[in-house]
Amino acid sequence: MKVVILAGGYGTRISEESQNKPKPLVDVGGFPILWHIMKTYSHYGFNEFIICAGYKQYAIKEYFANYFLHHSDITFDFTKSNQLTIHSEHAEPWKVTVVDTGLDTMTGGRVKRVKDYIGDETFMLTYGDGVADVNIPELVEFHKQKGQLATLTAVSIGQRFGCLDIDENNNISSFREKNDMDGSLVNAGFMVLEPQVIDYIDGDSTSFEKAPVENLAKDGQLNAYLHKGFWKPVDTLREKLELDDLWNTGKAPWKVW
Repeated sequence: MKVVILAGGYGTRISEESQNKPKPLVDVGGFPILWHIMKTYSHYGFNEFIICAGYKQYAIKEYFANYFLHHSDITFDFTKSNQLTIHSEHAEPWKVTVVDTGLDTMTGGRVKRVKDYIGDETFMLTYGDGVADVNIPELVEFHKQKGQLATLTAVSIGQRFGCLDIDENNNISSFREKNDMDGSLVNAGFMVLEPQVIDYIDGDSTSFEKAPVENLAKDGQLNAYLHKGFWKPVDTLREKLELDDLWNTGKAPWKVW
């Protein structure tokens, strides 16, 4: 099953870092957020990734093109015709497709642009700026058992993001912007989707979190996998530093590998 990662936004809320790189390449504990996310999926055997790039997309391509340089010890021997030797090679069982999905394309539009790479099969979708200790196989099995077109991971986070209404069968009845009367369950990404979901996306200007998700809910095709473990997005420098501290002290809950 392929994993689609949204990695094309400007990251304006963490401009201290995103001025020089796309937000998914912001370091957490010395490794890009994107790397942490991919390591989580890879731990559970999901190793084929489609990266929906946009802002500074060349940086993501260069990161993977030079993966060994970033993650291995290297000897440059200038006495032997600039010979390069890679030590302790850190290989990953990954197949990574990086797609330039446009600078100003919205999240839904980015998914639609990689339709041909996804193919006619169930796929996973998540954001390139959030880490979690979600049990991916359990999430996939939950999606299969529900038999609906879309499953998203719901977490309790207070009143910060748009809100979900979920009935007793874990079906999502509505997806809307927060208000003072709403609860605290929000979309954390880590979604499992059937290819028909792409038909709910009109084009580049479509935000996946708006009309597609709302219409899936109206059609009874959206359900929630309730995650009670760790999840944190990296929207601000403070959140990045919090994750840095967890990683550097050996207390990173999302490090399941």
